Amino acid sequence: MEKFSAIRSATCAQRARVEDLFAQIAECGRTDPGFTRASYSPEETAAHAVMMRCAADLGLAVHRDAAANTYMTLPGRDRSLPPILIGSHLDTVAHGGNYDGAAGVVAGLAAIAAIRSLGLRPARDLTVMGVRAEESVWFQVSYVGSRAALGTLPDGALDAVRIDSGRRLAEHIAREGGDPEALVSGKAALDAGAIHAFLEVHIEQAPSLEEAGIPVGLCTGIPGNVRYPYVRIAGRYDHVGTPRRFRRDAAMAGAEIALALDQVWQAREAAGCPMAVTFGRFHTDAAAHGLTTVPGEFRFSLDMRAYEAEVLSEIEAAFLDAVATVAESRGVTVALGSRAEAGVGMVSARIHDGLTAAAAALGITTRPLGSPASHDAAAFAKAGVPMAMLFVRNANGSHNPNEAMAIDDLLDAVAILASWLVAETCGI
Repeated sequence: MEKFSAIRSATCAQRARVEDLFAQIAECGRTDPGFTRASYSPEETAAHAVMMRCAADLGLAVHRDAAANTYMTLPGRDRSLPPILIGSHLDTVAHGGNYDGAAGVVAGLAAIAAIRSLGLRPARDLTVMGVRAEESVWFQVSYVGSRAALGTLPDGALDAVRIDSGRRLAEHIAREGGDPEALVSGKAALDAGAIHAFLEVHIEQAPSLEEAGIPVGLCTGIPGNVRYPYVRIAGRYDHVGTPRRFRRDAAMAGAEIALALDQVWQAREAAGCPMAVTFGRFHTDAAAHGLTTVPGEFRFSLDMRAYEAEVLSEIEAAFLDAVATVAESRGVTVALGSRAEAGVGMVSARIHDGLTAAAAALGITTRPLGSPASHDAAAFAKAGVPMAMLFVRNANGSHNPNEAMAIDDLLDAVAILASWLVAETCGI
């Protein structure tokens, strides 16, 4: 127990460093309201620079890869051993909060600082990874930075266009100091088979921990997803008085498809099967719609997610069946557009058990928690890297300016992380 007391004290001593890092990154993309650090923007790059300066102060080795991901390493005694990576992202959604993603990078640096302060040297490298472009809203591609590092970017990803700039991902990577040509060559910065583990700390997305009065959650799994970002329904514009039997109403067709998926979700949830369906964009054409016009065009985006690949396939099949049925019955044409997917993130039972034991020894209350959202950790799990996550209590959800993570709760997560790292790499 003396070991855990020392680790707890060492992590608590990182409070000033943690608060200073959050204050510095708050100046990177401050907006009204919240913070906007778009993927591959100068603001995201500035946040990476903040972390690199901290790493330099800690004496860590710093480098970047072709995707401009940042790596900050405490060298181990045997550098031939596969390293442990601790990381998360530094980009945000538009007008997001200052903790989503960034808390994981800060936590990694704080854990390493605590370990160093105890005079411990790990057997293998400990690397904090600042990941680029996790927020898929900007390029409509999941896990850009982590999949680029692992060599698993989908074909055509570098041609994806950022929604606010209209410029290609490859252009943005080059502008922020990366090398898109190296990414095209397919050479991966990370060999998934030579990574001992990937751990990520993240604020919770829904206030489950807040509701339970518990500071830290131990992730049980990350959902995979299937996305159709640009579905277009083409019907026919008609006069508002047109009888129903003559109509080819694109908006009603979209509503019927959405309702069919919602009924699938309701039934599966009642059966105890966690999943989610989100129609993020759902609209007629503002240039042509009107009070007295039957909509002839309708567009939507769709995100379907579940914790099992088989369930995800079944949900997608239900969606495609609904599309075919509605298209025939409503006399419309549905163009699905591009399709994207991300695999289910399976948590390593061994690491999960180790984190559970560390929390118990530290006297920190935790609970199992399935992630409702996607995370870079899932890309590593998909590539075969043993993975685990810690969630930090957050009262107001994420992706909004009012994220409410308490520093004390983050330091609890850092203490659990540092304890596991010490047990895994220092032999004590």
